[in-house]
Amino acid sequence: MIKRKNTRKIYVADVLIGGKSPITIQSMTTSKTYDVESVVKEIKTLEAAGCQIIRASLPDMDSVKAIPQIKEQIDIPLIGDIHFNYKLALAAIDRGIDKIRINSGNIGSREKVENVLAKAQDFNIPIRIGVNSGSLEKDILEKYGHPTADAMLESAEKHLKICQEFGFQDLVFSLKSTNVPLMIEVNRKFSKKYSYPLHLGVTEAGTGWKAMVKSSLGIGTLLAEGIGDTIRVSLTDDPVEEIKAGLQILRTLGLAPGGLDIISCPTCARAQVNLVPLVKELEKRTEHIKKNLTVAVMGCAVNGPGEAREADIGIACGKNSGILFKKGEVIETIPEDEMIARLIEELENFPEK
Repeated sequence: MIKRKNTRKIYVADVLIGGKSPITIQSMTTSKTYDVESVVKEIKTLEAAGCQIIRASLPDMDSVKAIPQIKEQIDIPLIGDIHFNYKLALAAIDRGIDKIRINSGNIGSREKVENVLAKAQDFNIPIRIGVNSGSLEKDILEKYGHPTADAMLESAEKHLKICQEFGFQDLVFSLKSTNVPLMIEVNRKFSKKYSYPLHLGVTEAGTGWKAMVKSSLGIGTLLAEGIGDTIRVSLTDDPVEEIKAGLQILRTLGLAPGGLDIISCPTCARAQVNLVPLVKELEKRTEHIKKNLTVAVMGCAVNGPGEAREADIGIACGKNSGILFKKGEVIETIPEDEMIARLIEELENFPEK
């Protein structure tokens, strides 16, 4: 069991972050924010996939003006992502945004930051301070020579000091880098010193399996240490894939319930079926099943009911057939071309835990 750090609690609309509350999964829209219809459609798709908080870029006033229309049609909190122009943050708060994300390296002077803090305080809106290794302040880069964990921590502390002196405490911090060891190190350092909730992510991770590995190692390492309160898996891909990856990270660590855990052997010369397409077909056809069950698809009797004994249900494949088993007990033998359909039937009728 992972022992999580008890951080400060903040609310993003009605969603709690921190205080050992369930770790939330976030993503970001890709449509132009002023295109209300496209943005709402995208958010609803992400919400159905499991997204709990959504962020949208607000690069101009047309995007800010769309906030009320978007909020009327969605059911999860909306975060406004602000860069450079602090006045857009002020306008977004006026129009009902649920949270503001600002980058400490490009928002501008202390006076501008304090203007945002004052408005957020008046409207009871939390703020995420984002520190990215690629956009540190010039004076900090000159001091350290290149992005380091201490440089990123100093940037975060610089803006934390402004917030604390102003009396603003509803803060979430994100300390992100494309460099996974750097991201891990700086979040460890921050978590050791402060109790503000942390948003975890490996920024600009890229595409495909490489990005998944980067994000899983960075986010997963910290979560396994009890660090982190909300996550985003940043992929150059359909944002729905971000949600799937985030859910899998949490489920793998036992930090989120629900959904099938499909386990399968890597196959070897003993296998007498082509296991790879079988497992992929099962994964695709069971995405709708949210039961918290472990399902095994094994390539032979050796890796069947024995090694997969702890699975709730499974199939051990043989030549032209497979045996269906539950908790290691053999139930019946099924022809190969009926195995997946029969397994899905059993899953749909399997009692909830």
